[in-house]
Amino acid sequence: MDDEIERLKPGAMPADMQSWNIEDLQAYIDAMKAEIVMVEALIAQKNKVQSAAAALFGGAAPKQP
Repeated sequence: MDDEIERLKPGAMPADMQSWNIEDLQAYIDAMKAEIVMVEALIAQKNKVQSAAAALFGGAAPKQP
């Protein structure tokens, strides 16, 4: 169980970004923005499922950001 939790935790931050060039920094930002979009879509999907379950079983709907 602990192994699964560790596997799901976000990875470590990259090493010292101070030495990165501007293009690498911009590419990193672009990758993080794409990751955020993907995670927001996952959250929206899970909120839909949770809302459907709440409607079916009578519970509180999830909070919307």
